[in-house]
Amino acid sequence: RLRREAAEYYQGHRVPERMEEALNTLFPLRPGDLYGELANYFSKFSKAPVICKLVGRKVLDGVGQPTLEVEIYCTVKNYEKRICSIVMASHSQIPENALPETIEADEKERNDSVHTAVEWVNESLTTMLRDLESTDQCQADKTLGEYFANKVEEKKEIQKREEEEAAKVTPAPASCPPTPVPKQKKGGKPVKKVVEENPIPPAEPAEPVLCGSLAIGGASLAIAKAGATISRVPLYLYIALLKHNQKPPKEMTLPLPMVTLLNCEKSSPTKLKLVKEVMLIPSVELSLKQGIERIQDIQKEMTRLLESSGKMPGPQADSKKGKSQSSSKKAPPPPLKRISHLGCLTKGYDNLEQLLLLMEKACKNIDLELGTDMYLAINCAAHELMDYDKGKYEILTGTFKSPDEMVAMYVEMINNFPFIIALIDPLRKEDREQWSSICCALGSKCYLIAEDAATDTSKLKTDQNMNIAMCSGVVLKYINQTKVSDLIELTGILDGQRHITILGSPDGESLDESLVDLAVGLGARFLKLGGLSRGERVAKYNRLLAIEEELAANGTLREAKLDFIDFAGASQPEEQLPDVLPAPEQD
Repeated sequence: RLRREAAEYYQGHRVPERMEEALNTLFPLRPGDLYGELANYFSKFSKAPVICKLVGRKVLDGVGQPTLEVEIYCTVKNYEKRICSIVMASHSQIPENALPETIEADEKERNDSVHTAVEWVNESLTTMLRDLESTDQCQADKTLGEYFANKVEEKKEIQKREEEEAAKVTPAPASCPPTPVPKQKKGGKPVKKVVEENPIPPAEPAEPVLCGSLAIGGASLAIAKAGATISRVPLYLYIALLKHNQKPPKEMTLPLPMVTLLNCEKSSPTKLKLVKEVMLIPSVELSLKQGIERIQDIQKEMTRLLESSGKMPGPQADSKKGKSQSSSKKAPPPPLKRISHLGCLTKGYDNLEQLLLLMEKACKNIDLELGTDMYLAINCAAHELMDYDKGKYEILTGTFKSPDEMVAMYVEMINNFPFIIALIDPLRKEDREQWSSICCALGSKCYLIAEDAATDTSKLKTDQNMNIAMCSGVVLKYINQTKVSDLIELTGILDGQRHITILGSPDGESLDESLVDLAVGLGARFLKLGGLSRGERVAKYNRLLAIEEELAANGTLREAKLDFIDFAGASQPEEQLPDVLPAPEQD
């Protein structure tokens, strides 16, 4: 009876038939590892791996801040197997000059968020995603999106109850007597009325971040990486297949790197506040490897020029004269030895021309020309410059400009220094009229990019028909509740609206390299990773170099290109021009 049952079981699964096929197929090949080849042959008949659990844990990012790691375990051939893990980058909206209590509150909020995210991953998300095929990204992201939407509604309900309870306890405020209007004295001068002309739009509140939202982005990216591992393809190709409905791309273009050379701290004692980052973009005619090497040469020459201009009485000068330093006075420390969290040198300047002319000199000294061999991008971070009391931007210490004056200043800057081909956040997102003006004036010769001036990624995806301000492109960051499907959908929208996509590295990066694969797979035009120092930054550049080698070896590498958008000469009317800045609140 047992033999009969065994025969029926194996015949029901076509084991004898497939065993015969395997033996007949492999005998002519006579493989060196027969049993290994048999295992490979039968593995194609095994069940697809399914998720059995997710493991979340608290880890530290590149700047020592807590963040989330997500591991994926799948059931593969009846055994539980660890497939991969990812570490989420952390992002803070706290400005450089924030008060200590603000920084302390942000750190507490970050710790609470990571703690909640770990709970979500280890409990709810593991239960919801168990037995799902790791290659079913669409269903995974749908499940994660529904879970997050429910958490948002729970939060709203809790806030509503708290507000109702607080209203019951808090007494009604006492009515204040009306403020007396000063009367004009006889024979005195009339009281002047203060009339505010063209008031600037107030700052829009920051997008709220739900505590624990890191779990959504972390789980989505981890599942994508697991799907790529199971499918035995690189993550960048797996992402490209997801974006193009599983149609393999014939060619792929690497994003151009925006390599941060200098971080100009706005809180430094120097006068220049307009520039936060100075970035180098290599010529499209160079390979990535060649471009990185040239950027390293420029960085070395800039360091030499800046250190020599510091007039440091270092030991090198004395050794040339054969003198020993016997002075008891200590030499001042070199001003360029501090590496910022962005992986670049930190240095302040007194004006923009001083900085740009020094850049030109550094390139000229090593036989490179800005505008031909290398280009510049400047991150202005204009939202950090606004003095709301004056209603103007403070571009230099004590020098203020209105939004309209800022546009005129940028036009003059690009005319004088045409090697600047990208401005990031030249204005606040609230200055929509000036965004339109600057795009029409400079869009044909310079990329006008919104980073902090763009709205949250999830809101960009839901508000596809926003029609207020214009820009050339958007810096997208994989943070919080952003899912892989969100980026795929959003980049498709941006592609269709003549925008360029820039994937950006948040402040608190980790050694995880997935951002580079996302940028390549999504077809991003630029990749903003920071400088060529700090392990978490360099790891991503190394990954980009490895992808370049792989695509070149496969014959699928296509040359990048720089093409600007002529907003002023657009054939469509202005009200139909694409935009990605948030629409104003309706009264």
